[in-house]
Amino acid sequence: MDMPMDGGSSSLMPLNDSGVDFSNFTQAYNFQQEILDDTILQVIANAYARYFWYGIVVVIGLACISNISRRIHLRLRIRAAAANKIRPAAARTRFAQVLGGMIAVCREVTYPQFIPLRTYSWFKIPPFGILILLLAYLAFLMALEFDDNNIPGAQHYTSLGLRASWMAVAQMPLLLLLSGKANLIGALVGVSYERLNVLHRWVSRAMLLLITLHFGYQSYGWNQYGLMKLEWATDVCPSTGIAAYALLLWLNISSLAPIRNRFYEIFVVQHILSFVAFVYLVMHHLPPTAYYARTWVYVGIGIYFLDRLIRTIRYTWHNIRPARASLKALDGGVTKIRIQAKQIKSWTPGSHVLLAIPRLGFGQSHPATIASIPSSHNGDLVLILMGHKGFTHRIHRTASRCDASPSPESKKEGDLQSPISSNQTYLAMIGGPYGGSHSDPAAFDTVLMISGSTGITFMLSNLLSLAHRVQSGRLPLRRVEFVWVVKQVCWTSWVAEEVTSAVQDLREKGIEVKVTIHVTCDDSLTGLLDENTKSGCACDLSSGPCCCDEEIQPAPSLEGKEFQDSSDDITELKGGVSVTISKEKEATTTTTALGKSFSRSSNPKNFPFALVSGRPDMLELVWNLAEQAEGEMAVLACGPLGLSTGIRNCVARVSDARAVHKGTGAEGIYLHVESFGW
Repeated sequence: MDMPMDGGSSSLMPLNDSGVDFSNFTQAYNFQQEILDDTILQVIANAYARYFWYGIVVVIGLACISNISRRIHLRLRIRAAAANKIRPAAARTRFAQVLGGMIAVCREVTYPQFIPLRTYSWFKIPPFGILILLLAYLAFLMALEFDDNNIPGAQHYTSLGLRASWMAVAQMPLLLLLSGKANLIGALVGVSYERLNVLHRWVSRAMLLLITLHFGYQSYGWNQYGLMKLEWATDVCPSTGIAAYALLLWLNISSLAPIRNRFYEIFVVQHILSFVAFVYLVMHHLPPTAYYARTWVYVGIGIYFLDRLIRTIRYTWHNIRPARASLKALDGGVTKIRIQAKQIKSWTPGSHVLLAIPRLGFGQSHPATIASIPSSHNGDLVLILMGHKGFTHRIHRTASRCDASPSPESKKEGDLQSPISSNQTYLAMIGGPYGGSHSDPAAFDTVLMISGSTGITFMLSNLLSLAHRVQSGRLPLRRVEFVWVVKQVCWTSWVAEEVTSAVQDLREKGIEVKVTIHVTCDDSLTGLLDENTKSGCACDLSSGPCCCDEEIQPAPSLEGKEFQDSSDDITELKGGVSVTISKEKEATTTTTALGKSFSRSSNPKNFPFALVSGRPDMLELVWNLAEQAEGEMAVLACGPLGLSTGIRNCVARVSDARAVHKGTGAEGIYLHVESFGW
């Protein structure tokens, strides 16, 4: 793996081995140096490295223009609604309809995502949009690698290998731009840093591919003339190069999802240390003549330290007056964390923070979506974390100890707005807020919010934001459908008070709101159970325990399907609580079960919930709402992989079946998916 030292010849005349006696060390060594001469080759390679960056800048520029245009368009909708214009979220002009049709086609192609087999659930395939982008990126790299790179003679493979190495090194600034939390690319294109992380990993894999080509071409070129041993004996570049290659290979292997998720805290530390060692070896591998190649490394190092500097300044400012966190154990192994952060006064709905509580895990931080908004909860940050292992397990265990002997009154304090049951608080260090890069849901005619388990935090912050903003003036928003998939009915106590308050505020302003809770694993909610089935869940208990994180499958076909408003099945019971009897799943509920389900809530009456046993029919749900929409519709989703892939595929199919902006009068469907994990 050599980026060759300077040699004798500086022309691109074909080099051949005519008259060279390879048994003579001096002649063999001189011929080797002529093969390695890159005086002109590195100038050409650097030009192609610049072409690579020209392409990257163009793509980022186009994405930036698209982002700015989209945000301006959404703001104009809100202004139009404030001016009492009719259907402000609809495409009214011919140009808007044509543009909307083009956008709809792109969405139909980019939204779908393959659902991995249960056996290989760790193998996550990105949505088609990401796959298309990655394939285009790879094709661009290969075009730059092989374009006008067919030099005849003994330097043929040297030229191919050298070009590959330059293209690999030129990607280092991009690799680090995509990894930072103070993300310049994310700020320009309107995408949060964690959503760019998949591109960061694939740029690293592209670097590995190019360095593999570099090593392969160089080695083959030397071996053609029997110079392999001589090269390794007389040059330090092969040894440093193979060491750097091994580290890059390790960086890619250790970043695979099963390893990364299983040992995340260890992964973060070793990832940084391994990359520092990789950069060190690359700098020793590059020969002194490779000035331009070193520049790409220096730029990458500068980007890394700039990101660290910005993050350090921001982190110091947000924690200069330390925050205090109170913990509350909730049903389902969940902990409510309420943080009084004096330095953090604003954030966008759907943002997340990196939470560290030194007493419960020194040097550890955990991402958590903020369930509150600045105008709620007295400005406190409210988080809901599911206890799994490590840091989150210690948090829940600590909170449970505080609530070991709760009074009957304290049991009714399960909602987010209730005071904590213990005065114990903990020092909390906050990184962020980050995220919240989705389009403003207030600018759409209809909004579908669908979440699973603790994904409710993302939806709750957006619902609270809508309820707060609607008090200040008219919005394009006419209808909100709020769907939450949980395992147990008692989980609704996490956010019952918030949802009730937000729904009431929205309805008072004339916005139609429907809240449906789908319960998948609660026997108390169903009266018609098969002996091997629980609560409408698709899990067969005869073959093992119930698993409700399994993917939610869309309906098999749209053809010939007649959709009806699911509200026809809702029956009002005592206390203002409505229960849905699902005809398809043959599930029912009882008043007794409902009484138990809200036993931990501070006010069990008048909750605007429709409780359903079983999973939602997402295809029917999206179709019905799209049919009723009088403008562009937004779908927000947050939950396990099965839920996110299911809603992606449903939205794409409904958009295609309704021929959005293709002469049918159907309006577009915007989709934003927040996924668990990184």
